[in-house]
Amino acid sequence: MDSKSEELRRLLKSETIIIAPGVYDGLSARVVAESGFKAAYMTGHGVSVSLINKSDVGLTTMSEVIQQAKNIANSINIPLIADVDTGYGSVLNVQRTVQEAYIAGVAAVQIEDQEWPKKCGHMPGKRIISKSAMIGKIKAAKAVCPNMIIVARTDAIAITGLEDAIDRLKAYKEAGAEVLFADAIPSVDDMKKIVHSNIGPLLANMVEDGMTPELSAKELSEMGFKVVIFPLSLMYAAAKSMLDVCHELKLKGTTRDLKKNMLTFPEFNKLMGVEKYYHIEKLYVNE
Repeated sequence: MDSKSEELRRLLKSETIIIAPGVYDGLSARVVAESGFKAAYMTGHGVSVSLINKSDVGLTTMSEVIQQAKNIANSINIPLIADVDTGYGSVLNVQRTVQEAYIAGVAAVQIEDQEWPKKCGHMPGKRIISKSAMIGKIKAAKAVCPNMIIVARTDAIAITGLEDAIDRLKAYKEAGAEVLFADAIPSVDDMKKIVHSNIGPLLANMVEDGMTPELSAKELSEMGFKVVIFPLSLMYAAAKSMLDVCHELKLKGTTRDLKKNMLTFPEFNKLMGVEKYYHIEKLYVNE
């Protein structure tokens, strides 16, 4: 676990922006890793949708999220940044959540300053806790897992404004957060103001059709962001593809005309690393 955190720290110190696509299960994580990305981001929204078919409104439990983090971390060899919402309660809950994430093999946890039950940062109706309460959560997390990277997220922009968000991020960094994340930034000008505050490593959240302007990794890097997540891109694409297949199958009773948009059986087996299991069997099965 420590090695993955240290690997992520090395990436944070490099000159290249870290592009971390959003993953929500083992398959999506495998696709990201096999595509050559250096890190992956476990999206809380995606986990909620994939596990319980509910949107990101605070309905998943700590145990559900950590189990999924373990499944994902065990399926890839790149650092995993895991969204653990608010930490699921008080500072005691936060400590247990971070400890469980560490055991699961997570390189970094993202903790936000919303009240529980939380909501997706790009949805209305959010409420935030006090700055001091969030500082306590960050310090509590670092006390039990000092090597765990903390990504501190604030949702203050939509509630108390940009200046409070910047002030909170500065305080969260002083408390021990290594990556800072202001969600739902409404304009490029506001993004630049956050960068110019010289807080430290900043994470940008690119949600398609969300509240923040959609910029490329190159544009974000030039602006001064260090990490960019695309939390819902794979889930949106997968849902669209599944809907297309279901429509075609219902209409024609066959998927023959869509095979060009699918992996073949051998290609899928290669993606899943099936060959290594045959190799292990040949090594140890002597019947």
